[in-house]
Amino acid sequence: MFLLDDLLMAPFKGIIFLAEKINEVIEKETSDEGSIKERLMALQLKFELDEISEEEYDEREDELLKLLGNIREEKQNK
Repeated sequence: MFLLDDLLMAPFKGIIFLAEKINEVIEKETSDEGSIKERLMALQLKFELDEISEEEYDEREDELLKLLGNIREEKQNK
């Protein structure tokens, strides 16, 4: 009986495992200062190469700087 339950639940357990791993990667990406700084540099390069407009640059830069500020604030509160 338990073997049958395990076989029926295996796909769901796999999906849950994948969702947890994706969540870990997202949290790491959004809580790593180095990653945010790299994204800021890439954004600046795109702007300098005229791949994005000044408005789009300003908007994305503000988002990344807020995220960076939140990360630093969170580290100080620990």
